[in-house]
Amino acid sequence: MESSFVTPQAAPGEALGAAVAPTVLVVDDERNIRRTLDLVLRGEGYEVIEAESGEQALEILANGGRPVDLAIIDLLLPGMGGLELLERIRRDEATRSLPVVAISGHATVHDAVKAIKLGAGDFFEKPVSRERVLVSVKNALYSSELARKVRDLEAELLARYEMIGRAPVMQKLYKEIDRVAPTKASVLITGESGTGKELVSRAIHRLSPRIAGPFVKVNCAAIPRELIESELFGHERGAFTGAQSRKRGFFEQAHGGTLFLDEIGDMEPSAQAKVLRALQSGEISRLGSERTLQVDVRVLAATNKDLSREVSASRFREDLFFRLAVFPIRVPSLRERMEDIRPLADAFMASFCKENGLKTKRMDPAVHVALERRSFPGNVRELKNVIERAAILSGDTVTIADLPEDPHASPFDDDLQTPEAPDASEPMRTPPGPLPPSIEAIPRTEGGRRLTLREFRDQAERRYIIEVLQSLDWNISRAAIVLGVERTNLHKKIRAYDIRRG
Repeated sequence: MESSFVTPQAAPGEALGAAVAPTVLVVDDERNIRRTLDLVLRGEGYEVIEAESGEQALEILANGGRPVDLAIIDLLLPGMGGLELLERIRRDEATRSLPVVAISGHATVHDAVKAIKLGAGDFFEKPVSRERVLVSVKNALYSSELARKVRDLEAELLARYEMIGRAPVMQKLYKEIDRVAPTKASVLITGESGTGKELVSRAIHRLSPRIAGPFVKVNCAAIPRELIESELFGHERGAFTGAQSRKRGFFEQAHGGTLFLDEIGDMEPSAQAKVLRALQSGEISRLGSERTLQVDVRVLAATNKDLSREVSASRFREDLFFRLAVFPIRVPSLRERMEDIRPLADAFMASFCKENGLKTKRMDPAVHVALERRSFPGNVRELKNVIERAAILSGDTVTIADLPEDPHASPFDDDLQTPEAPDASEPMRTPPGPLPPSIEAIPRTEGGRRLTLREFRDQAERRYIIEVLQSLDWNISRAAIVLGVERTNLHKKIRAYDIRRG
């Protein structure tokens, strides 16, 4: 598993696809350590810049000279410590993504874990070994390059579709948008509330030949039933009480462009008939007028209802359903694209901070893990709400304590926390009443037997190791530090539990 993070038999420039050798900033107050690292790295073709303090390192990073591709930082620096330097690097937008490797001769496990949480790609102790240094540096640079490519891909997707996500279900969605956008076909967009159906409709319009025309959104559920026809098709003066002047409806306003009928499943039957006529003939009539108007409109519709069931229940016209669903698109729920939670959360955080004039805040890796454990029935909209609230409550770094409580969490979740040791002076207390029904959901073996404590513990440990590995992109070194175990022990557990990537 380690080999996937190493690029063997490749020069630094070749490993990164670059023409110029990467530059490594070595920050250590011990001259002999700096000298050793300089010799090792230059021997492999790297350029090296040395700094003997955190203050000097910040000056080098800020002076705009030769760009630094990676920093090796001693955690126990005099004056500004290595952890403070790492925090300053992560707070500065210009250096936030700089890959860092932490080293130390006397740092505690707590310091090492904190360095990893602050984004250090690896940590190793002095005295340094040549092989360890080179593998660590290559891995960090390789991971940084992959992360950059992912960011570029996300930026490309955001620019094209104004959506974030690289999960397989999102790749399928992008392909469907690309296929249908250039056509004149009506599209029925379905999906749960909060999944981004409007974003899909806007992407279709933006990628269509109608991009220069208007995009008109109508929320069918928000318009009173007595006004829906007037809003859609317009009216003449005096058409009804209160109609004091002529009004152009949404179909006319969208002429030459796209009309997006959101919550189409809530449209009144009488309006459904007129929408069908407009789709079939391209003709509408304002209320109070016998004159027919030709309109050139592409209709996109969206709903979180099952329209086929609505048709069966006679609440939606079957002929309109088939007319709208020429090309159906289903927007996936957030549960189907859990790997997109991190980039979505980061994007929402950056956007909120920018809109409110705040410095972009970084998120503790534990926050990402906590978010991935939530169910988010409100989908992307709920995730955005959680992130914006956390941004308001947090300091420079968002921690788990800044996240609002999960309103969808099981009432028994707290029971999974490690209990405090009981006071020996207190009598043993029995639980009041019967055990909760959830006890019946305790995992069992294939034969139906409940698991022993050891079996349950093994299952929980395996699950947790997988979660940590996934949260750290399967970086064994970082996972071992977070889990507080030796690398060799972690490898043994991975083999014992038959844990495999993907």
